[in-house]
This record gives sequence, structure tokens and C-alpha cells, in this order.
Amino acid sequence: MNFNKFIGNKAFYKHTLAIALPIMIQNGITNFVSMLDNIMLGRVGTEQMSGVAIVNQLLMIYYLCIFGGVAGAGIFTAQYYGTKDNEGIRNTVRFKILISAFLTVLAFIIFTVFDTQLITSYLRGGSDGGDLSAALHYGRQYLKIMLVGLLPFMMLQVYTGTLRECNETVVPMKAGIVAVFVNLILNYLLIYGKFGFPKLGVVGAALATVTARYTESAIVIIWTHKNKDKHKYIVGVYKKLLIPFSLFKKMVIKGLPLLVNETLWSGGMATLAQCYSIRGLSVVAGMNIANTIYNVFNIVFIAMGDAVAIIVGQLLGADKLKEAKETDTKLIAFSVFSCVIISIIMLIIAPLFPRLYNTTPQARSVAVQFIVAQALFMPQNAFIHAAYFTLRSGGKTIVTFLFDSVFMWALSIPVAFIASRYTNLPAVYLFVLVQLLDIIKCIIGFILVKNGVWVKKIVTKSQ
Repeated sequence: MNFNKFIGNKAFYKHTLAIALPIMIQNGITNFVSMLDNIMLGRVGTEQMSGVAIVNQLLMIYYLCIFGGVAGAGIFTAQYYGTKDNEGIRNTVRFKILISAFLTVLAFIIFTVFDTQLITSYLRGGSDGGDLSAALHYGRQYLKIMLVGLLPFMMLQVYTGTLRECNETVVPMKAGIVAVFVNLILNYLLIYGKFGFPKLGVVGAALATVTARYTESAIVIIWTHKNKDKHKYIVGVYKKLLIPFSLFKKMVIKGLPLLVNETLWSGGMATLAQCYSIRGLSVVAGMNIANTIYNVFNIVFIAMGDAVAIIVGQLLGADKLKEAKETDTKLIAFSVFSCVIISIIMLIIAPLFPRLYNTTPQARSVAVQFIVAQALFMPQNAFIHAAYFTLRSGGKTIVTFLFDSVFMWALSIPVAFIASRYTNLPAVYLFVLVQLLDIIKCIIGFILVKNGVWVKKIVTKSQ
């Protein structure tokens, strides 16, 4: 086997890290501060931590719907940038705003009307000594305030996604750094009531998060409009929201599978979490602890997925098809190798991290088990993630839909549902079972990427 095809030269890694590293830093700081926030709430009590964790799991459905909604247009943005077509980029921004506004209004209505029912669905297992009604109360408190932060989140995704697709990753990173420090400071002041501030607990955590979101989105939006010479596509973007029908149709055709995919995938992840939660409140708390530290470490393959979408998408848009395929192979190898190292680090800290939380010994034990399992499967998830973004970069969104969410709902969820209801398997074994099923997805992804079905330019010059 020729291993040179998996290894890039110095220029390759410099270019890759120039795109991926700012995303890693931004997401890393964001997730690290989220981890500190989580620990702060975890030291208040199990019910507070569990209520917030459930709401964040539900909100993740909205977040990923927005991601899916703008991602379809993002494919076109990256390729339009490769052809230096500002009017094309301008139209993709308009599309992103329209689809995001629709999803935000819909989410607000659903979370407002069905808040109790949604949170309660995760509180059907044993209490394990915890207070289920208290967890519901804290969850509803947190959700009501977090809904105010949907608008800035929506606009942030529109702007940061476009900036990244146009090779501007540093500004979103800087805005993210400012936001996380705002979030961290306000959390400390409002959760615990320090320096004369009221002691608000979960309400304080929500207020801090929403304030940070408005801060971050304001920085990114203002900077973009102040740098019109560099980002000419932003000029006149709001003068009209009409999009040429032919382009609108293309973005809907390419984007709808991504939107449906992210909706089904995020809903599927929430369903899987609900299956695990049947094992008791200690599992909800333990999973929350494990997911918190996992989110700090998964920034590597998340950022590498973005790098695949941006770099490969631009090469396809520039009609450099052979180079796109060769570059993609190196990017996937780099992502998987990096995550092998990250996996080892996670295994080392697995027994230590849960000790930071003021929760039950049972919840800590569950957390350790989940962290170990997540670490072992991280390289596998890195490959799947990179394969997904490879297929997406060439506009193969129907394929990614089948590859991702259809697989989850057709296989992973039925297995988890049956095993959680009709066996006595511990929650972590259920998780491992679901992860093992993804080996099938790895094989499918490998075949599709290797065959090059995604190597295609999908944009034409705007008139």
C-alpha cells in the first residue's frame, strides 16, 4: 500500500490548519467554558444539572436543524467562492436567512407549547434518590430563558457559516472567545450570587448563555458589514430577499435532504438519549457529565469536517477535481489519526473528571463508563464525520441523508429501543451496541468516498 497518498506536504498541513485550527480554538473554548458552566451547575445539585442537560438535548434538535438549513446553501457558498462569484454568495446568504427564520419561529412555538411534555419524556426512569419533579421545574425555568437566545443563534450561524466558507475563520473565533468569557463570568456571578449579584442557579446560567450569544452575534455581524471591501457579497444583501428561481430550486433540492437529515439525526440522538435515560436519573446525570468532556475533545473531528467541506468544496468549484479527491484522502487520514491521540487522552482522564461534580457515586460511575466508551469509538466517529462532509461537498445530499439519519432510524434506534425496553442491559452497554452498528456505516462511507461519486462541480456563473 502506498502510504504517501494519506500524508500531505508542509503546504497541505499549513493550509488545513489555517482553516481548521481557528474553528477548533473557537469550538474548544466554547465547549471548555460550557464544561465549566456544567461543572458549576453540577456542584449545585443533580436535579439542576439533569434538568438543564435535558433541555440542552432538546435544544440541540433546533441547533442542528439550523445547521442543516444553512448547510445546503453553504455547499453553494464554498463553490461560488471558488469561482469568485459575489452575487452567487449574496443569494446563498439570503436563502440562509429565510430558512433559518422559518425554523426559529417553528421551534419557538413547539418549545413554548410542549415544554412540559418534552422534558418529562426523559424523566420516566427511576429517580435513583433524585427528585424528578424538581428536575422538571429547573428544566422549564432554563428553557423559557434560552428561547430568547434563538434569534442571535440563528443569525450567528448564517454569518459565521458564510465567513468560514469564504476562508474567514479567525473573526468567528475571536467573537467566540469574547462570548465564552462573557458567559463564564456571568455564570459565576449569577449562578452563585457573587459580588452582590442575585443567586439565580439555573436561571442565572440561562441568562449568562443568552447574553453571550447576543454579544457574539453582534461582533460577527458588525465586523462583516464594516469590512465590505473584503466581503463584497454583503453589500446590498438586505435590499431584497428575492433569489433567482433556478438557484433557489437548486438550493432547495440540495439543501432539503440536509435539513431533513439534521432534523431526523438530532431527533434520533434525542431519542437514543431517552432510551438510555430509562435506566434512571443517575444515567441522565452520568451521560451529561460524559457528554460535557466529550464535547471538549470532539472539536478535532468536528473542525476537520468543516475543513473538508470548505477545502474540497472550493477545489470542486474551481474545477480541480483530481486535486479535490487527493486532498480529501489526506484530510480524512489526518482527522482519524488526530482522533486516535485524542482518544488516548480521554481514556487517561476518564476516572478523574467525574469527581469534579457534586452528584451521587452511581452517577459518577456511569459517567466514567460512558467516557471510556466514547473515547474508544472516537476514531470511528472521525472517519464517519469526514466521509459525510466529503459526500456533502460534492452535493450528494440524498446520499448523505441515507448514510446518516436513515441509517439511524432504520437500525440504531430500533435496536436501542428494543434493548432498553426488553432487556436489562446497563445504559453504557446500550451505547456500545449502537456504536458497533456504525461499523456498517464506516464500510458504506469508505466505499462511497473511494468510488468518487461526490467528485462534481455543481455551480455555474451567476448572471
